[in-house]
Amino acid sequence: MRATLHSKLYTILCTPGDSTLRPGNRDKRPMTSETNTLNGAEAMVKMLEAHGVQHIFGLCGDTTLPFYDAMLRLDHNINHVLTRDERCATYMADAYSRVTGRVGVAEGPSGGGATYILPGLIEASESSYAVLGITTDISVSSYGKYPLTEVDQDALMKPLTKWNTVIKQSQHIPRMVRTAFRAMTTGRSGAAHLGLPYDIQYDAVDPSDIWADPKHQSYPAYPQGPEPGAAEAAVDAILSAKNPLIVCGGGVVIAGAMGELQRLATRLDIPVATSISGQGSLADTDPQCLGVVGSNGGTDQTWEMMEGADLVVFMGARAGSTTTSRWEAPKPGTRVVHFDNDPMVIGANYRTEVGVVGDLRLALAEVNAILDKRGQGETTFGGAAAIADIKRRKFEIFDKLALSEEAPIRPERVISSLMKVLPADATVVSDPGTSCPYFSAYYQQSQAGRYFITNRAHGALGYSLSASLGAWYGRPTSKVVALMGDGSFGFTVGELETVCRSRAPITFIVFNNSNFGWIKASQYADKDARYYNVDFNRTDNAAIAAAYGVKSWTVKDPADLERVMREAVAHDGPTLIDVHTQALEESNAPVRRWMG
Repeated sequence: MRATLHSKLYTILCTPGDSTLRPGNRDKRPMTSETNTLNGAEAMVKMLEAHGVQHIFGLCGDTTLPFYDAMLRLDHNINHVLTRDERCATYMADAYSRVTGRVGVAEGPSGGGATYILPGLIEASESSYAVLGITTDISVSSYGKYPLTEVDQDALMKPLTKWNTVIKQSQHIPRMVRTAFRAMTTGRSGAAHLGLPYDIQYDAVDPSDIWADPKHQSYPAYPQGPEPGAAEAAVDAILSAKNPLIVCGGGVVIAGAMGELQRLATRLDIPVATSISGQGSLADTDPQCLGVVGSNGGTDQTWEMMEGADLVVFMGARAGSTTTSRWEAPKPGTRVVHFDNDPMVIGANYRTEVGVVGDLRLALAEVNAILDKRGQGETTFGGAAAIADIKRRKFEIFDKLALSEEAPIRPERVISSLMKVLPADATVVSDPGTSCPYFSAYYQQSQAGRYFITNRAHGALGYSLSASLGAWYGRPTSKVVALMGDGSFGFTVGELETVCRSRAPITFIVFNNSNFGWIKASQYADKDARYYNVDFNRTDNAAIAAAYGVKSWTVKDPADLERVMREAVAHDGPTLIDVHTQALEESNAPVRRWMG
C-alpha cells in the first residue's frame, strides 16, 4: 500500500515516463554515507547544517516528502519543530532570529503552504531580521501543466524578501543556499526565500560542493565602517547643538551597538529615545534612556523632548510614521544627523545635515574614538536630569492607574504586576494590539538588548503566541512571556499544542475585552464612537488553553493578579492567564491620537 501511494504521488508531482526518477530506484538507493553521493533533499539538509542551523520550524506536505525523509535518515544536528500553521512557523523563526542573531529557518509545502508563509517573511524582511523561508514546490517538469498546488513562487515571494529564487537544478542547491545566507546576513539584514521543486530533491548533487562561509551563520556579517570623515562631521554637528536628542530604532540592537551607545550617551549626557523596535538600545532604567517616543507607546511627557530638540540624531531608525507621530516632529528646521547601514533611509523623510552610512557598532565606536582623541568626556547636555523629571511626571500618572482596584482590570495594573514578578532577563513578546503600547510606554527593562519583541513592520495579529516559542528555542534559559489581546489569541491558538509538545515553560497573558480593541478605540477617537463590527463574544480562554494541556487561570479581581502571575511564572510548564481587562476605548492608552 505504501509503495502504491508513493507511486501515485510521484505520478502527480513528476513527469510520467521519466525513468531516471522512478520511485523504486529512489527507495532502494543506499544512504549517503555508503555511496558518497547526495540527492537534492539531502544536499539542502547538509547545506543548512553547514550554515549552523540548529532549529527548523515547519509543516509537512506532499512536496516535502523527500526533504522530510532526508531529515529523518541523515545524521545531523538540526531539530525540526513541527508547527500547526506555516505562518506560525515563520513567526517562530523570526523571534528565534531576533534573540540569537542567527538566521531563523521556516519551511512549508507548495500551494497553500507557500501563501501561508508570506506574512512572517515580509515582517522579518521589513524589520531587518534574517529569516529563511523554504517552500518545496511541484516538479519543474510539471510547470505549466496545471498540476495541483501550482503557484509562481518566484513572483509571489520577490516583492516580500530581500533575496529569492526557485531552484531549477539540483546542482544549484549549494550555491543558492550560500547566496541566500549571504543576502540575509550582510548589509541591511532581511528575509530570503528558496523554492525547492519536488523532482530536483531526488537528483544528484556533488558532495564536494557542500560548504559554507562561517561568517554567514550570524549577522551582521562582514560589517562595514563609515566613509572617512563622516563620523567626525556627525560629532561636530552634535557638539554644536543646544538640545540634541538621539532616537534609536531596531538597528542599534541588531548591530550589537548598545555598549558604544551607552558610552556615548553617558559621556555627553545626551538623552536617548527609542522607537518601539529600538527598545533595548539602552536599558530602560539607564539615566540616559528617555523611553519610547511617537504615536504608539510614547506619552505627552516623552514627546516634549522630541518637540524641543534642536538636533535629532536618528540611529538605526527609518524615521517612519510611528516614531515621528506621522512626521509631526522633528519640526521643519530641526537639524538632523542620521546613522544607518542602509543608505536608502538617509534623507528619505528629512533633510539630513550629516549622514553616516555603516554598521552602527563600528560607526559609534569611531565616534567614541574621536571624542577620546579630543579629550571630550565631560557632562555636556544635561540629559539625565531632564529625563528624570519627565519620567517622574509620566510615572505619577501611571502609578495611580496601576493601583486602581477597578474591574475590569486596568492594563496599567497588568504591566505593574509584570514588573514586580518577572526576572531581569525575561523575554517578553507582544502582539501589536492592546498590550504593546502599555508595555512599551511603562515597562522598565533593566538590561540592554533584545528582551522585548513585537512585530512593528506590519503589525499582524496572532504573532506573539507562536513567536514566543521561537524565542524560547533561541533563549531557553530566559523566562519567556507572551502578551496578546483575545482577538490575537484566536488567530493562532492551535499552536498551544506545539508549545505543550515542546514542553516550553512559556507564560501567556491574554487581555480579554471581547473586541478588536485597537480598531474600536480608533472608532471611538476618530469616528465619534460609531462602532461597527468590532465586538465578539467573550470566550473562556483559560478553558481553551487547559484543553491543550496548559495550566490556566482566569483573573477578574485586581487583588488576585500579582499572586496568579507569580504562580504562573514559577510553574515548570506552559501557563496562561486570561485577564478580564478594561476596553481600550475606555482607557488611558499611551497612543497619542487617542489621548488628545
